[in-house]
Amino acid sequence: MDGTEAQTTGWVHEVVKDGEWAGWSMYGADPFEDHAGPFYYRMGEDGRPVCAMRPEPKHMNGGGFMHGGALMTFADYCLFVIARDALKDSRSVTATFNSEFVGAVPPGCLLECTGDVVKAGRSMIFVRGIMAVEGEPVLSFSAVLKKTAPRA
Repeated sequence: MDGTEAQTTGWVHEVVKDGEWAGWSMYGADPFEDHAGPFYYRMGEDGRPVCAMRPEPKHMNGGGFMHGGALMTFADYCLFVIARDALKDSRSVTATFNSEFVGAVPPGCLLECTGDVVKAGRSMIFVRGIMAVEGEPVLSFSAVLKKTAPRA
């Protein structure tokens, strides 16, 4: 783990050194996301974060496509990466979450997510995002994150 970022942002993250995900980062300290992933992020060429994963057999539903709950779990991870700068001084929770499933996600594909902070208030942060496979949207979502306490 790289303690430098943890000291400046409160995030604990690890930069992947080799393989397909070399140069991407993972952040820890969330046992459920560690179990549900692996999930990755990096900064895109436009300066916005990009999150990504490759769905595995454990993420599939009975029809052979990514389970809606797995998509929503990945989206929740993405919310916090997208809102990272607005959250750097505080802990927070997802207060509301809305999603629209607009496509199917096959196993093994590259699933990517980008998004924006719509508004960052004193205690609430409004976020939206879209997931895509090969440029085709598969999930649109929006959420409100509630700041709960300052980071220690």
